[in-house]
Amino acid sequence: MTDGQDVRDNTITADVALAGGGLANGLIAWRLAQVRPDLKILIVEAGQTLGGNHTWSFHETDVTPDQHDWMAPFIVHRWNNQQVSFPERQRRLETGYRSITSERFDEVLRSAPNISVITGTPVDWLSNDVIGLTDERRIEAPLVIDGRGYYPSPHLQLGWQKFLGQHVRLEKPHGLDAPVIMDADIPQEGGYRFIYLLPFTDTEVLIEDTYYADDDALDTDALRRRIATYAQNRGWQIAEVIREEDGILPITLGGDIEAYWRDYVEAPPSGLRAALFHPVTGYSLPDAVRVADLIAAQPSLRSNDIVDAMRSYAIESWHSQRFYRLLNRMLFWAAKPTERYKVLQRFYGLSPRLIERFYAGQNTLGDKIRILAGKPPVPIHRALPCLAGRHPDGISPVTERA
Repeated sequence: MTDGQDVRDNTITADVALAGGGLANGLIAWRLAQVRPDLKILIVEAGQTLGGNHTWSFHETDVTPDQHDWMAPFIVHRWNNQQVSFPERQRRLETGYRSITSERFDEVLRSAPNISVITGTPVDWLSNDVIGLTDERRIEAPLVIDGRGYYPSPHLQLGWQKFLGQHVRLEKPHGLDAPVIMDADIPQEGGYRFIYLLPFTDTEVLIEDTYYADDDALDTDALRRRIATYAQNRGWQIAEVIREEDGILPITLGGDIEAYWRDYVEAPPSGLRAALFHPVTGYSLPDAVRVADLIAAQPSLRSNDIVDAMRSYAIESWHSQRFYRLLNRMLFWAAKPTERYKVLQRFYGLSPRLIERFYAGQNTLGDKIRILAGKPPVPIHRALPCLAGRHPDGISPVTERA
């Protein structure tokens, strides 16, 4: 639909046009609609709904109180604490946890009077001020933002976080009173593996099988079998699979962010397309919230000005997160695949505030020293090359621009 937009022939005009209706573009649209109600904002999405089929979660401390306030309508589930479990460590953390569902995401965005939506129509091409749709319509806007997902590039060196989750209804209550962020006390197959649990009601829970691996192949049938086995081992009988989601998230090991941005010139990118995600977790919500605030605060909403602001933000973020890419190299290169869990098992023995700053991507120098202090959870002869930016086996050299 194009309610509120000017239409002539096959051309639609708007003040802001967003290609892709995922998390990053949706939050940009919502924040602009709040701050600038005079704007005509248009989101174009290839799928039938905004947000696809996802559950986005974040730690309460990942965003500021003001950001919590403006994104509150999206939040469906709230918990006051969270848990982790490893073979040699179980811990409960008093950090709040929040979740957004794609259904709520779509509903909230469509409720804004100055946000219009076109769904079921892929983008064919775009530039700084025009989006061409596959049905031959054109969208003209001074600001075009490209949020169509991860953009493959030779300038980024990656590992992968892969997952399949099932929102299930159980025959009897599951007994959980908080999310289990990582249950790694399970067989380690294909890399660091854990189960992620979100208890929605007494009998409904999201069971997600997640693992960090060197390749991006996703065997969904194998993950379904592993989820069924996990539920059985916990004594849970699945009465119904309500919904299923899967994904493959990039995890950065190194790269040249300036070269990445030089290669991408069509329009200002957002989210994964702008390489804006936590290097270790692959999650993009905290950056998406910050970028929405950044764009809403710009005096000029024209593509050339926004791309400059976005480039500066992305490059600054990349350089500030160099330490996290070092940790990824330790995880992927220094540890045996079946022993990668030891890196996270040790990490979860550190202070709660340090862990909160880690997920927010805001660790201090003291935090970094503390994380690396003591006996490493990986063989020292393999850890040292990673610290120097080299693969322990002499392959995959890391490019890191200071």
